[in-house]
Amino acid sequence: MKTLLSLLLLACTALAGESRFTFERGLMGTRFAVICHGSDEALAKAAADAAFQRAEEINAVASDYLAGSELLRLSEKTGQLVKLSPLLFDLLTKSQDFARRTAGRFDPTLGPLTRLWRETRRTGKLPSPESLNAAKAACGWTLLELDRTAQTLTLKSPGMRLDLGGIAKGYAADAMFEVMKSKGFPATCIAAGGDLRLGDPPPGKTGWAVGIKTLEKDKTAGQVELSNCAVSTSGDLQQAVEIDGVRYAHILDPKTGLGLTKHLAVTVIALDATTSDALATAACVAGPEQAAALAKQWGAKEVRIAE
Repeated sequence: MKTLLSLLLLACTALAGESRFTFERGLMGTRFAVICHGSDEALAKAAADAAFQRAEEINAVASDYLAGSELLRLSEKTGQLVKLSPLLFDLLTKSQDFARRTAGRFDPTLGPLTRLWRETRRTGKLPSPESLNAAKAACGWTLLELDRTAQTLTLKSPGMRLDLGGIAKGYAADAMFEVMKSKGFPATCIAAGGDLRLGDPPPGKTGWAVGIKTLEKDKTAGQVELSNCAVSTSGDLQQAVEIDGVRYAHILDPKTGLGLTKHLAVTVIALDATTSDALATAACVAGPEQAAALAKQWGAKEVRIAE
């Protein structure tokens, strides 16, 4: 699962008659926040509660931690034709599209490697070549077969396990924003553990002021004002492990099966958080020399790299 570098959302001052409301909740192993502008706190809270409920529904379906999630139950049915819920089908369809677009740099089938790498981070020991090769053999986005008419899935290789950690938070942020917008709060920012989904600008502003963190803690690489878009940063500032003198990120390289060893952060600005989340992961895997050009080719509006 990808844990994103924090993005600092700078406070905006509301005009008279409009207030800024913030609601927070723990979700998907991190903190989610709804920041919105309006005149009625009770209505804002009710809208935020509905938005959080939508994110909880997504997590219950797509989590690779919750034992009863629909996603994890799929690993028990490799080789079988499985009918998917509309929510999971939509999320997996988008994931497969990003895998195809990025030539596998974003890959939703890395679950076996994710599980192995969690053990590596816990023990501080690299996996054996045998266990690493076995996990790699059970991965590969082309082994994920979706029937887009029947909304079914087949995992074509034994031992496959899906991991949507590189897209689920962005997907949830988009869904939460749509709830807020439908309830009359278009001037909303959803902060999902580092992914930002930004709506209309706060009252009297041209955009939401976003300071993008660098690889140095508590430092930002300038400030931008953005609206009606999304921002995601992926990197290894907060989660990394050093083994035998080598620093490994929590972001996995599908080719090696191990964490990335290049210390960098990639910030992607895109039209929606589903896109920015997936492309930030893929751009990190691509490496600093190719990240910006490839991410723009894949659909990013803007890319910033810190290394």
